[in-house]
Amino acid sequence: MGLRTRVADELRATVHGGDLELHRYEGPPGDPGLLGITPGDPAWRVHGHLTGMLTGGFAALMLQSLHPLAMAGVDQYSDFRADPAGRLAGTARFVTTTTFGSTRAAHEAIALVRRIHTRVRGIAPDGRPYRADDPELLTWVHTAEVHSFLAGYQTYAPRRYRLTPAECDTYYRQVAPVAELLGAEQVPRDTRQAERYLARIRPGLRATEAAWDSVRFLRGFGRTARERLVVHQLMNAAVGLLPDWARSELRIVRPAAVRTCWDRPAATAVGRTLEWARGPSEIHTAVRRRLAQETVTRP
Repeated sequence: MGLRTRVADELRATVHGGDLELHRYEGPPGDPGLLGITPGDPAWRVHGHLTGMLTGGFAALMLQSLHPLAMAGVDQYSDFRADPAGRLAGTARFVTTTTFGSTRAAHEAIALVRRIHTRVRGIAPDGRPYRADDPELLTWVHTAEVHSFLAGYQTYAPRRYRLTPAECDTYYRQVAPVAELLGAEQVPRDTRQAERYLARIRPGLRATEAAWDSVRFLRGFGRTARERLVVHQLMNAAVGLLPDWARSELRIVRPAAVRTCWDRPAATAVGRTLEWARGPSEIHTAVRRRLAQETVTRP
């Protein structure tokens, strides 16, 4: 087995759990999917960019950990320590399915998460009750996530492909239905609303022992030496996507010069290597075929 095949297999196993489950994306013919996006749309471009999504995904996990109630739910219920790869694959599968999957597959994925959320509730270390289906908590998780995805794309996509301010607004609008179907309310639908939301919620965000522990765990994650090296580089790059105040809360000291001159080029190289190993995305190819059939069959 050659190096390219080994790296591609490891990438598929880590990000997708091994099975791409292409049936989620292949049909029915002409189905526009939940978001109704096409290859040129901002949501497709952001969620289809491997390096941006990997770095943005790690940044989102760190940023989300700063909400004490969200972190309490993860700490008390999540199996991320026992099965971090499984947790990563589950999250990646949800984002990929709701973005690129058929309408039915997307709704099934959302329904499954909603059922899981009804069982996640408890008392945070600060004495406050929490529940995963709380609309305000869902809005936080979604906004922190898509804000980080967008930051990852705008940092690691080639400059000529980056989104314009108007396209950034479109991105927030295109991905909002997923959060709303999960139960979130007052979901930001443009950049200005997202920034206002983050500024409004900022006073309630702080690092807890569970947050610091989760970041330490993520920075050391990897089942093989190669996987640990890749994760380490991507986590360093993800740190550069965080707001300054978030890095301070998480006690991460990473000078700007290091983030710009070392972390960013290293993550770019890692991303290009992973893209080379993966080759053309089988998921995107399946979706393009599904969408193309609409043109063929339209009267």
